[in-house]
Amino acid sequence: MDYSNNIYHPVFAGLENYVKLFRSPVFYKVLWNTFLYLFVAVPVLAVFPLFVAILINQKIRGVTLYKILIYLPVIVSIVVAAIAFKWLYAERGILNYIVTSLGLKPVGWLTSPEWALYSVIIVTIWKGIGYYMIIYLAALMSVPKELYEACDIDGANFLTKHLTVTIPHIMPTIALVTIISAISAMKVFAEIYVMTKGGPLNSSKTIVYYIYERAFENLDLGYASAMAVVLLVIVMIFSLINIFCFERNKYQV
Repeated sequence: MDYSNNIYHPVFAGLENYVKLFRSPVFYKVLWNTFLYLFVAVPVLAVFPLFVAILINQKIRGVTLYKILIYLPVIVSIVVAAIAFKWLYAERGILNYIVTSLGLKPVGWLTSPEWALYSVIIVTIWKGIGYYMIIYLAALMSVPKELYEACDIDGANFLTKHLTVTIPHIMPTIALVTIISAISAMKVFAEIYVMTKGGPLNSSKTIVYYIYERAFENLDLGYASAMAVVLLVIVMIFSLINIFCFERNKYQV
C-alpha cells in the first residue's frame, strides 16, 4: 500500500514497495547487520550458558547465590541495561579509562562503525546468559545420575563425561535454545534504540529498528510493511527448521 498521499486512505501499490526494497542498498546493509548479529550472538548464547549451567549444577558452596547473581541481568530492564552500558562505552567511560591506562588509544565503542554493532551484541549476550542457563539447568535435572556414575567407574574425566552423556541427552534443549536465541536476535530493538539509533553510518541498524524508523519516523508505512513481511518469512524459516529437524516426531500421525 502507498500511504504517501493520505495515511487514512492508502492506495494499492502492488509490488512497488518490494521492488523498491530489494533495490535499496540500505536494506541489504541492514539485512547483513541482522544476520551478523545472529551469527555472533547465537553461538555464544547457545554454548556459554550451557557451560555455566554445568558448573552451577555441581555440588559447590553458595550455589544459590551464584544462580541469583547470574540470573540478575535477566530481571533488569533492557532499557536500564542499555543506558548503563552506554555510560560504560562513553568516550570517557570506564572501558576507555581501562584502555587508556594500558597505554592504548580510546575506542569508539558506539561511535565507530567497526565497533558499534559488536558493542550492542555484548549487551544482548549479557542479558541472555542467565535466562538460557536456567533452561539448561532444568534440562540437566533430567539426565540420569546412573550415567555419570558409570562414567566415574570407567575413569572418564570431567570433559569426557559431559561430552558423552550430558550433551547428547539434552540436545533437544540445545536446539530449542538455539532457535529461541536466533529469533530473539533477529528481533532486537531496544538496545539499538537506546544506544546507537542504528548509527554510525547504519553500522548497527537491524531490520526491526529499520522497520520502526521507516514507519514511525519517516511515515513510510508501505515500505515498512514490506520489510515486516520479509522479517516474517525469515522467522518462519527458522521456525520450520526447528520443527522439521528437532520436533518432527511430535507432528507425525
